[in-house]
Parts: sequence; C-alpha cells; structure tokens
Amino acid sequence: MPPLSPKLRERERERERERERDGIRRGDNWFTSVDFNSGFIRISVFTNMSWGLLGPKLSESARIFTLINDCKETIWPGITPGENFNGGGIELKPAQSIVFTAPVGWVGRIWGRTGCNFDKNGNGTCQTGSCGSSLKCTASGKPPASLAEFTLAAVDYYDVSLVDGFNIPLVVTPINGRGNCSIAGCDRDLRTTCPSEIAVKSGGKTVACRSACDVFNTDEYCCRGVFGNPITCHDTYYSRIFKAACPTAYSYAYDDPTSIFTCSGTDYIVTFCSARNQTVCTYHNNKLYCNESSNSEMLVGLWWPLMLALPVMINLWR
Repeated sequence: MPPLSPKLRERERERERERERDGIRRGDNWFTSVDFNSGFIRISVFTNMSWGLLGPKLSESARIFTLINDCKETIWPGITPGENFNGGGIELKPAQSIVFTAPVGWVGRIWGRTGCNFDKNGNGTCQTGSCGSSLKCTASGKPPASLAEFTLAAVDYYDVSLVDGFNIPLVVTPINGRGNCSIAGCDRDLRTTCPSEIAVKSGGKTVACRSACDVFNTDEYCCRGVFGNPITCHDTYYSRIFKAACPTAYSYAYDDPTSIFTCSGTDYIVTFCSARNQTVCTYHNNKLYCNESSNSEMLVGLWWPLMLALPVMINLWR
C-alpha cells in the first residue's frame, strides 16, 4: 500500500487525537445493551470493526449479535458454525453479555448449555445442551435444548425452536432492521410445568423438557414417514403445551406460520431467561437503537449523557 500523503497523514492524526479525547483507541470498539426492567446498562467490548479516515463503519455485510445472560445461573452458549463466535462456545455468568459479528451468508444456531464443568483447557461436560466434551462447539447441541436459528441474507430468516425440546428460556430481539422484524422466542420456563413423562430430572429437579419425538420416537410425533409433510403433520398434545406457553416459538416441525420471522439489515439481541417485552438497545456508529417501546424516548433523554461517557468508562475498566 502506498504511504499516505502529508495531508492525509495530518487528517488521520487529527482523527486519532479526537478518538483519544473521546477515550477510544484505534481498533477498539464498544457496544451497550440497556435493560430498563433491571435498571442497569450492560456493556460488552468487541473488536470486530476497524477505524478508517471516516471513522468507525460496520461492514454492510455483517450483523451484530449480542448474547445476554439474564439467568440466575452461569450458562455456556454454544454456536455453530462458530468461526465468528469465539470458536463456537463461551461462558456467561449472570448479567454478563458479549458481542460478536457474523457475515451475511452465515446460517447457524445458538443455544444455551447448563450445568457445565470445563477445565482450564476447555474440556468437560454439560447437564443440558452438550455438544460433546469441549467448551467450543463444532456440532449441534444434544437435545433437549432451546434453539435460536438464523439464515442471514438480503432478507434474514430467524426463529426460536422447541422442536428438539426445552432447557432454558430464549428470546431473539431484532433491532434497527427493516420488515416484519418481530420478537421470536420463549420467555416462559417450561421446566416448571413439564409433564413428567418428558421431563429430564437431576437431583429431583426438572432441568429440561424433552420433545415427544425424542421420547416416543413415532412417525406422528417426529413428522416423518406418511406424516412427513405439512398436510399430515399436525400439532400434538405435547406440542400444544409448548405452543400455549410460547406462541412465537416452533413447537413442532411444520409450525411455520407463527414461528419463523424475517428482517433485513438488523442487529440481534439473543437473551437467555428474559421477558419478550423487555426493552433492549444497541449503541454503535454514534446512534442509539432500541426495540419499540414507549420507554425509548425516555432512554435517549435520561441516558444519553451517560452513553457519551461510556468510551471513557470502558477504557478505565481495562
């Protein structure tokens, strides 16, 4: 690459000084997620953007994913394919969050693992959602597990599926997108109402709910054989239990009309153990974006001074 001209070098130095005054160093990037209901701001730092002469600009062919743990316990999200997600697995303690970017064209899954025990080398086991013996997943999680599915394209498709069972509440909130962009997921804890014949127990406590297909393995429950099409495969007693509690999540294989959603150019917040109506926001490229809520305008007025101070705060915490 040819060297910058003196004029361009001076422009770049001036922008560097501006970034330093704002508390942001070259190559550093930051993100905020605001939760009105809990009354605090979650902050995650990520470095998947680059600074240029015109300031930070996220590639138009990427989506920002924020994973938030609102559970009272530590979880270990699994992601496949995981090249853009720390190799496919992370640990999130209660109230922690983390941010990743994924390119358009990524087709993948995100789920939560519970009851895990990994050593310093990332080897271990999980009570639910296990993808093998590694922290970083290269294969899908073992059922039962609540599952978020994404196909990123000019128009994204996304859903939360309970077809393979349920282990923890999971909600997907698209933000700053165009189109339908509905919130998908299951914010009810089905472990508390899980029928005993499909419950997974540990120490006398229900830790997950299996699917009827996994338990009974019949063509009717599994939508296969003569039941392998949307005409003959219908909801069942067990899928109706899931659907009544979680109307915007897949309850059986052909539950498409109320379960799959589309959105263009959106960011995604994937929250474990959270309410669907929770207000969440992203802040990047010098703009604040929230999911639709009457609280959004209040956020801008009350929190904006703090937002401006966040880069400095983040540098102090490093």
